Amino acid sequence: MVRTERHGAVLTVTMNRPKVLNVLDEALADALLAAFTGLGEDRSIRAVILAGAGRSFMAGGDLSRFHADLAAAPGTASFLIDRFHGLMRLIKAMPQPVIAAVQGPVAGGGVGLALACDLVIAAQDATFLSAYTKLGTNPDGGTTWTLTQLLGPRRALEFVLLNDVINAEDALRLGLVNSVVPGSELGNAARALAERLSVGSFGATKATKELVRAATTGSFDEQLNLEKQAFVTNAGSDDFREGIAAFFEKRAARF
Repeated sequence: MVRTERHGAVLTVTMNRPKVLNVLDEALADALLAAFTGLGEDRSIRAVILAGAGRSFMAGGDLSRFHADLAAAPGTASFLIDRFHGLMRLIKAMPQPVIAAVQGPVAGGGVGLALACDLVIAAQDATFLSAYTKLGTNPDGGTTWTLTQLLGPRRALEFVLLNDVINAEDALRLGLVNSVVPGSELGNAARALAERLSVGSFGATKATKELVRAATTGSFDEQLNLEKQAFVTNAGSDDFREGIAAFFEKRAARF
């Protein structure tokens, strides 16, 4: 269900249900949870790539699970969403940057999963579709939160309620993804970005992720206090001492 591959300080986690476009079922959800559990405590891993094998990053949830027993749909939904949201919480809480490398049709929960990552690189053939309201339900996976933060409430509602497909270039223009590359270059582009991030300070990256997340809900005055607290903490670290030494010695820091 999931492949993991490590090169130095970079770990790549690949969803591996290519024949069904990596749609999420219990087994895939559990495999992803297992792959991400404990990563935040492993300081030897400095960056993570989340990818999908085959033609699609993830085309949403496995609707066949609901179709098989519609009377049990509420219980099935609760069971799946608990696992999916557990994964989202793990990704959001990780001190390391997580990069989504997306291609092909990205729909439903796949959109939420990609946008929950810190950075998103999209292949030129990537498309984004909410699809939830077409099924008579609402988004999950934090999608409404993330879309509202990135697009604002009006565009978030437009994307979810109208179910128009957003192509990769429009996603870049709207700020849903960080860059767009030819499909043949997606893996290399994600690895190159992860390598750049992996040489950064673990503590500085962790603090910056937490500060940016706090900025979405807190006031400016609260943010000033949080920045000071984090800076003072980092100022006592080995990384800070190395960074200062490297600056004055006119060399790259070795964190």
